[in-house]
Parts: sequence; structure tokens; C-alpha cells
Amino acid sequence: MSQQPVSRFPVPELESLADDIRARILAVQEKSGFIPNIFLALAHRPDEFRAFFAYHDALMERPSGLSKGEREMIVVATSGMNQCIYCVVAHGAILRIREKNPLLADQLATNYRKADISTRQRVMLDYAAKVSQKSYEIADKDFEILKNQGFTYDDIWDIGAIAGLFALSNRLANMAGIRPNAEFYTLGRNEIAK
Repeated sequence: MSQQPVSRFPVPELESLADDIRARILAVQEKSGFIPNIFLALAHRPDEFRAFFAYHDALMERPSGLSKGEREMIVVATSGMNQCIYCVVAHGAILRIREKNPLLADQLATNYRKADISTRQRVMLDYAAKVSQKSYEIADKDFEILKNQGFTYDDIWDIGAIAGLFALSNRLANMAGIRPNAEFYTLGRNEIAK
């Protein structure tokens, strides 16, 4: 197990945090059995912690035309492109659990174009990749391609907003040197692939 620090920046003690932030972190710990390092790393900037997780929850937890697994697919594929070890490892674990597929996260993080996914999902990830890497090239034809696969305007917004939020997250995690928890590496790996 690595003895590397959680972040390049100060990580506050849990007891020193505002009640709402501490409660949020303890709820995550209760659910997962450990505290994901991103929560500790962002907690030293309380207003940004609240804003980041409010936007995260608004995109990742609300009802949507995208499944929770598809939302995680966007995170893993674009985080792989942005070389964000934290998000690839942490969200790869969530994706393995949500999709009950131990292979998919590694495929998406490496090269989603060769992953075992549907045509609809590949089109979704093509758009997410464009938002993440070359948003200045987005054109009306991208929307036509997505709509031809059954995506609504709300779905298209969700795909782009998730890719955009995690482009920010990837850059923050890389800048701060946030390390993935060891627990993430093995979660969902023993599931039987579909």
C-alpha cells in the first residue's frame, strides 16, 4: 500500500470540518466502508467542496435518459483521455459495480472505441470525448448524430455537462496529485461479466 500523501495540498482533520461537510463525508464512509480521498482533498476549501459536490450530484444522481452506468462510462472514458489516475480508478470501480462488468472500465479508460459497448454508447462517448478534448469543434451535426441514436436535448446536455465537470475534476485531481484509495482498485473485479 502506498505511503504517498492524499494530496499536495493540506488535508484537514475530519473533526475540524464544518458540520455539513463532515456529515457528507461520514455518510460516504458509511456507504462505502472508507473515505474516498477526493472528499478529504477538497475539504480544505469548504465553499468549493460544497459547489463541486452539488453539481456532481445534480448531474450524476438525478433522473436522466442516461443510466447511472452510462454516466460513469463518460467519466471513465474522458478521465482516461485526460490521464487522471484518481478518476479512472475511482469511477472505474463504480462503473464495474453499476454495470456488473469487471472488464468494461479498463476497456473504456484505455480506448473506448475498442470497448465492448453498443453503437449508441459509442456515439455518446464520441460526443463526450469531443466536449472533453475539442469542445470548440462541436457543431450541429454532432447533435444530429446523437438524436439519430435516440438521445434527447436533455441527454445531450447531460453527456456534455458530465464530460465538462469531469474535465475540471481531472485537472484538479492532477494538479493536486490526489491519489486513489487502494480499496478502489479491487472493487467490482470479481463480478461475472454480462
